Amino acid sequence: MGKMDIGMVGMAVMGSNLALNMADHGFDVACYNYTPDLTEKVLREHPHEHMHGFFDLREFVQSLKRPRRIMLLIMAGDPVDSMIDQLMPLLEEGDIILDGGNSFFEDTIRRQKKLADAGLHYFGVGISGGEKGARNGPCIMPGGDAATYEAVRPIYEAVAARAADGEPCCAYIGTDGAGHFVKMVHNGIEYADMQLIAEAYLLLKYAGGFTNERIAAAFRQWNQGELKSFLIGITADIFAEDDEDGGQVVDKILDSAGQKGTGRWTSIEALKRGVNTSLITAACNARVMSNLWDLRRGLGQRFAAVKAHEPLGDDFAEIVRKSLYVGKIAAYAQGFALYQAAASHYGWKLDFGRIAGIFRGGCIIQADFLERITEAFQSNAQLENLMEANFFAGKIQANLDSLREVVALGVKQGLPIPAMACAIEYIDSARAAHVGANLIQAQRDYFGAHTYNRVDKEGVFHHQWN
Repeated sequence: MGKMDIGMVGMAVMGSNLALNMADHGFDVACYNYTPDLTEKVLREHPHEHMHGFFDLREFVQSLKRPRRIMLLIMAGDPVDSMIDQLMPLLEEGDIILDGGNSFFEDTIRRQKKLADAGLHYFGVGISGGEKGARNGPCIMPGGDAATYEAVRPIYEAVAARAADGEPCCAYIGTDGAGHFVKMVHNGIEYADMQLIAEAYLLLKYAGGFTNERIAAAFRQWNQGELKSFLIGITADIFAEDDEDGGQVVDKILDSAGQKGTGRWTSIEALKRGVNTSLITAACNARVMSNLWDLRRGLGQRFAAVKAHEPLGDDFAEIVRKSLYVGKIAAYAQGFALYQAAASHYGWKLDFGRIAGIFRGGCIIQADFLERITEAFQSNAQLENLMEANFFAGKIQANLDSLREVVALGVKQGLPIPAMACAIEYIDSARAAHVGANLIQAQRDYFGAHTYNRVDKEGVFHHQWN
């Protein structure tokens, strides 16, 4: 009988760091990589009494205690299916495969059904925190069979990050693809959060005339208050980082950002579920536009730039801070609205307050702000939108004029601030008595006889338009 507590397939950055984390907590980890060089490198550079390398897949599987727990931290997509096909003939009924990569949740649902038919268990495990999180404590979002989760819970809760109150940033999310779905939307919110921060930077630097030193100071100050978060903290550090050739590093980085797809998946799923995630979509589109480098340079020469004005004072930084906070509320309101719609559609019993709770540590979007989301859902589990919660409604009411002011200024100055613009549009649409949909429905009825409802009569109507 095997002696290893868990097996890790994939010895690249994430897999090796999570394996070391597990070993530090006293779990015996069997390590395997389809190319032996990575396994050899990790064991050579990080020797550990609880980490053991294997170079034959059958021997790797046989080294594990029953039920066997095998975690995959490999590239999402076809490599996951290939590894599953290699593992299945070596496993026995009740064994567990845990996919810790950024797999698309529909693939996770498909794989779970396939393994269930073979008497095996499959978990889609969302993991956030990057390299440092994996090594020191990530946020973990497991989805799969609830009863089987008890077989992996002690390991995951031991290695997960801890929130300020000591709670592990790990919780059972729901059946089949729920864990990977929650991670996907987490990443979508992360896109929006980062874009809002980037727009705050554009406003401070190009509308406010702030130097990098003043921007760093502003973000440090913000990180002492209600915006305190991992992203705000590292942004302060970034603006203070000097380059060896002079100036700051941030100014030497090409103005072009990459993306791996989870934000795009979030936007597509939101359209399917009929949920407005405009800030997340705006963040994806902003990264797309950032990569159109030649087009931007060409059009920049054809369209006149707005003339610069005198630098603005520190009171402008406070207006931008308030605007960023309102934008953050809108982004999270959209993300959690998508969680609610998905829970209804896929039959997942998602605990929205608990989800916000595990985001408090280990992950990229960790922030004090999340405590308020947990409180909102604890007060009203049926909350339709975060903006309805008293705390968030009060913050929007107090700061909305600041958001209007900076969006108007950004537009006048020719600054691209799509996420902040979408935030004001989202809030205005959500509170509006009229959004123009009566005219759209009239148009649909005119050209397609799509019918309409009336405000003064019950029933469905069609008009013979002249």
